[in-house]
Amino acid sequence: MSTAKQRFTLAAAAALALAATSLTATAQPRTDLVVGMALEPPHLDPTAGAAGAIKEVTYANLFEPLLRVDADGKLVPGLAERWTVSDDGLTYRFTLRPNAKFHDGTTADSADVKFTLDRARAADSVNAQKAYFAPISQVETPDPQTVVVTLSRPDGLFLFHMASGDAAIVAPESAATNKQKPVGTGPFKFDRWVAGDRVVLVRNPDYDGMKPKLDRVTFRFISDPAAQVAALKAGDIDAFTLFSTYEALPEFRNDPKFVVTVGSTEGETILSTNNARKPFDDVRVRRAMAHAIDRKTLIDGVLYGNGVAIGSHFPPHREGYVDLTGLYPYDPAKAKALLAEAGYPNGFDTTLRLPPPPYARRGGELVAAMLAEVGIRAKIEPVEWAAWLEKTFKGKDYDLTMIAHTEPLDIDIYARPDYYFNYRSERFNALNDELNRTQDPAKRNALYGEEQKVLAEDAVNGFLFMLPSVTVQKAGLTGMWVNRPVQANDVTGVSWK
Repeated sequence: MSTAKQRFTLAAAAALALAATSLTATAQPRTDLVVGMALEPPHLDPTAGAAGAIKEVTYANLFEPLLRVDADGKLVPGLAERWTVSDDGLTYRFTLRPNAKFHDGTTADSADVKFTLDRARAADSVNAQKAYFAPISQVETPDPQTVVVTLSRPDGLFLFHMASGDAAIVAPESAATNKQKPVGTGPFKFDRWVAGDRVVLVRNPDYDGMKPKLDRVTFRFISDPAAQVAALKAGDIDAFTLFSTYEALPEFRNDPKFVVTVGSTEGETILSTNNARKPFDDVRVRRAMAHAIDRKTLIDGVLYGNGVAIGSHFPPHREGYVDLTGLYPYDPAKAKALLAEAGYPNGFDTTLRLPPPPYARRGGELVAAMLAEVGIRAKIEPVEWAAWLEKTFKGKDYDLTMIAHTEPLDIDIYARPDYYFNYRSERFNALNDELNRTQDPAKRNALYGEEQKVLAEDAVNGFLFMLPSVTVQKAGLTGMWVNRPVQANDVTGVSWK
């Protein structure tokens, strides 16, 4: 073979090798992900705040509770690899993963679990779900991998509560700084937070469980609906969860570059009512408001038909649900009659405070218009999320507000004497006490049904609809949750094809 031919052959072979290498590199799946969220969390400590956005970033990704809720709503191992419950329902024994570590390299053991549970149930606890830990009478640590929790009374939801973000296990060395520099035991660890823009997580190389396929996850915060759509179209966002610009869905559904999924959430969307403030302390007024609201029009106008109506504080997809949507049919004449009976023949003036989510802002406008038709003149007061939490949720200084309660199986909030509804019912409290003592699933479901009926009869709040779980994502992305059994953007099982 001539020298020229040899050079040509070698050059061709090199070119083919380079092309093959390029193709191989191109075929490699991405290991980064950008998730869009409408709300930025106020901080990143799930054990010290009520805002759902905190858990949407941190649950299962950064922090792990003893147990975890998976995409199907089932309880699976978290920091505890197994557990047992005594026959009387009072003693829970958890065995922890032997090689678990916090992101700062310290060992995660039974002492950290005891610290977490004792901290959550302490008198000065700032845990948003402090009631979850109230049944605990004692936490023992016979060895580093074993935790024994003794309850003062049976609690049929104790394991479920121990799988919540509020029960994420934290360390005494880092608990005080978790709001800004979170240190957990999860498969991702905190990289940075650019306030007003994004939180970045990176893969934890020392994680002792199944390693995630992603190296980096960025949570981008975009509150403006038009900007959300633009970011998706530009390719800046790979998946937008709890997407609420419903009018844009047909366009994304018709674009092969995107996949749209619609699932269920635990988000009972309600017209929260201050039951202690006149005139809302009169059940006739609350029932009048229930008759004044046309749920179908509300769902069509706010969710573009992507929602399910509710008649009490319980999700239709769960066992134990009772359909009470027919108790207060849309009937403006009946609403006016009830108002007149309560002493308000000409209606009254009130304030409707609306937090930022589109379902609240849009829905609030429609609700206000419906109330106006029966003489209830609601002045709309838009507020930012931090102000809503401080003044409405914590301060209980409000008349009406519209909000989705996204904690799973949270009907027990109506038994809390200091909750922002200011609702008091001995009948409901008695049912809730019995529910807490009951372990049998069928009996629990029957009690759930009775609780729903009490809340509906008392028209505690305006029960409107379930918030849907809508995700718009790029084609080729797999593992994103369709349903949201807990407040979470769990990306531990997400990958690219």
